[in-house]
Amino acid sequence: MTFLKQFPSTTRRRFLKGAGLVSAAAVTGGFPIPAIAQAQEVTMISAENNGEALGALKAIAAGFSKEAGVNVVINNMDHEAHKTAIRNYLVAGAPDVCSWFSGNRMRAFVKRGLFDDISDLFEKEKYKDVLGATAGAVTEDGKQYGLPTGGTLWGMFYRKDVFEEHGLTVPKTAEDFMAYGDKCKAAGITPVAIGTKELWPAAGWFDQMNLRINGLDKHMALMNGEMSYLDPSLTAVFDQWEAMIAKGFFTPNHTSFGWQEAAALLAQKKAGMMNLGAFLRSAFTAEDLPQLGYATFPVLDAKVGHFEEFSVNSIHIPAKAKNKQGARDFLAYFYRPENLAAYLEPGGNVPPRNDLPASKDPLVNIAVETMKTVQGTSQYYDRDSDPDMAQAGLVGFQEFMAKPDRRKAILTRLEGTRKRIYKI
Repeated sequence: MTFLKQFPSTTRRRFLKGAGLVSAAAVTGGFPIPAIAQAQEVTMISAENNGEALGALKAIAAGFSKEAGVNVVINNMDHEAHKTAIRNYLVAGAPDVCSWFSGNRMRAFVKRGLFDDISDLFEKEKYKDVLGATAGAVTEDGKQYGLPTGGTLWGMFYRKDVFEEHGLTVPKTAEDFMAYGDKCKAAGITPVAIGTKELWPAAGWFDQMNLRINGLDKHMALMNGEMSYLDPSLTAVFDQWEAMIAKGFFTPNHTSFGWQEAAALLAQKKAGMMNLGAFLRSAFTAEDLPQLGYATFPVLDAKVGHFEEFSVNSIHIPAKAKNKQGARDFLAYFYRPENLAAYLEPGGNVPPRNDLPASKDPLVNIAVETMKTVQGTSQYYDRDSDPDMAQAGLVGFQEFMAKPDRRKAILTRLEGTRKRIYKI
């Protein structure tokens, strides 16, 4: 799915900034509950790994409780654990509201009837007027099943002071990148920090390379099961990737590192660049954050258009929620410009609404300007249209990075999985 062909022209966007990790939290209010309330409370399961953002969510919940007289209980889960837990609680024990991802990851639950259709809320609040193209990220067959929250523009992040110290320049082409990597190695630093313990960072690297070599249409054809993993056009992608691996451009033993640990290597000046979203800033101290720079992924084929990786998180009402009206009321309150802006302020995402206050963060301005020039985007969390195919790809790409000599076996296995899933 390609939900964004042209980013809305606007300068009123905000990046998240800040850091913090949390594992669990609950918000309860002591406000009176009116007799007309459909239920005494609204429950939410979130997966917010930024402590300041979670604090903002608590404040929003408390504000809603005071205004509506309905108590809000928020249970926050570890981000990675939530990816497994949601498959269970949507079937049994669903909350009234939950956080998730848009695109194909949302669509997988929509097809199983596990997310509620909230087109009525979209219409009532006129969200399409302020969301523009990002509304497509939560739309399926003309209906909306969630609200897009923060978006993340992927790319190559680096420390400006490290580049200055070692005389490095941002690589703009494949040749530049190889020269950059050699210079980093000579200086004793790893060219690219990456942690593949959680699998998905390796898939993000593949996405970026495939977009640069084969373009958006072929990439999405692969993600939608319409193209073979043994297609000759992918040879150039894996050849280029393997050449980088062979030269030792990536973090050694990356399968043992999570993305936070890999981001810490960038923050500690042990690595030159890292391909991820702006949420990696959580590894930086407030004092070092101004040193964080951003560049788009290098051009690998000048004939291929300008396509970027842009992922969108979202918030939903489970189909089995007990208090659907209360959930709608809370979402409408949460999505007010002032509340959404407060929630996004501490972290690292581009907001979906075009009516938020202007940002003072230079990184958000770079992201906004970049998105204005793209010819289209692939949404990372859109990935494969089938979740089992997506998981197979995550495993395969991690294995390739660790054992590139097994390329043929890995791709053959992925192709076998594709044929089984899509009944080819």
